[in-house]
Amino acid sequence: MTALRASVVIVSRGRPDALCLCLAGIARLRNVEYEVIVVADPVGLAAARTLPFASDLKLVEFDRANISEARNLGIAQAAGDVVAFIDDDAVPEPRWLAHLIRPFDDARVAAASGFVRGRNGISFQWKARTVDTTGRAYPADVDPLAVTLLHPPEGRAVKTEGTNMAVRREVLAEIGGFDPAFRFYLDETDLNMRLARGGYATAIVPLAQVHHAYAPSARRNAERAVTDLHEIGASTSVYLRNHHPHPDAWPALVASIRAEQRQRLIAQMIDGRLEPRDVRQNLRRFDAGIAEGRHRPPMPVDRIVPSPSDFRFFPSLATGPTEILAGRLWSGARLRCEASQRAENGATVSLYVFSHTGLFHSVRFLPEGVWLQRGGLWGRSDRTDPLWRWWRFESRLKHEIARTTGVR
Repeated sequence: MTALRASVVIVSRGRPDALCLCLAGIARLRNVEYEVIVVADPVGLAAARTLPFASDLKLVEFDRANISEARNLGIAQAAGDVVAFIDDDAVPEPRWLAHLIRPFDDARVAAASGFVRGRNGISFQWKARTVDTTGRAYPADVDPLAVTLLHPPEGRAVKTEGTNMAVRREVLAEIGGFDPAFRFYLDETDLNMRLARGGYATAIVPLAQVHHAYAPSARRNAERAVTDLHEIGASTSVYLRNHHPHPDAWPALVASIRAEQRQRLIAQMIDGRLEPRDVRQNLRRFDAGIAEGRHRPPMPVDRIVPSPSDFRFFPSLATGPTEILAGRLWSGARLRCEASQRAENGATVSLYVFSHTGLFHSVRFLPEGVWLQRGGLWGRSDRTDPLWRWWRFESRLKHEIARTTGVR
């Protein structure tokens, strides 16, 4: 266990159920000393206060639609050496934080970012990326298992994912945290560019993994269809103003970014998630955001002072061993009950339930503290695998367990 202490900051607005599931996962982190800071609206804080470990949380009320400002409030309360960030619609693997902060034992490391799995709990949304002065991200070649230390390439920054990142608190304090001009979108990317200008190194940590569900918000519905592009447009303008040194190129860049957004909207319309009028309305909102962002005044980013409160150690519920339960579909209910009981006793439990089918696999975290993987014995888990493959139960179980080795 590293001697560094971590402060985990979670920002939430309008998603109390997602926040509670995230906190259920945070409450079961292993092999790390940490505190938990929740910056949320009144509904979110009310939900957090219903949890059995509510007294161990640092709670900060904030009810404006500005994730940068909310994160800065979390940083101000953080008393750890490293500040980690995760979204309220994400759940961390049990060893996420231990992996994420370990590279900070190296004094050269100012920031770190891990891998992010998508809604099926298996496929990756993001791995390692760099970002340029237009805000576009590009894959980075890193070791898929070991930590890779990256220095910012010329004209780019090493990208950290907002739902899975950590930064030294002293560095965040020195540069003023997040720029509140980025109310949503490109907020951490702007931070990455400022870190790059300072010459700071970033660690990419593949085994620091979270599961990101994309919960509904004011900008997308439950089907992940876009409902409002205003802040994407506004943040695009602010980002170009801050980081792209050639104003004469901005109109062409905006046109290109708008075309990409239009293509995304049309794809969602073809899927039946949007109507043609929704496409037009979203593009109008994007254009309005671009215009508003051009005149959004630069906000002064002051140095963040030391936390006014002491480090509040969070007593993790993961006090027992890591355990595996597995069985066929017909024994699923019994196994889930047994898994829940073991989790209640402090175990980190993975439950595998296979049917005699070729169904695709999915992984989800249950509120009672159990990681459940379901699917067909002959179906694929990794989406790059064959559609159907013959397995015996024992070999399939061994294969799936290997996927989370070192993570859980």
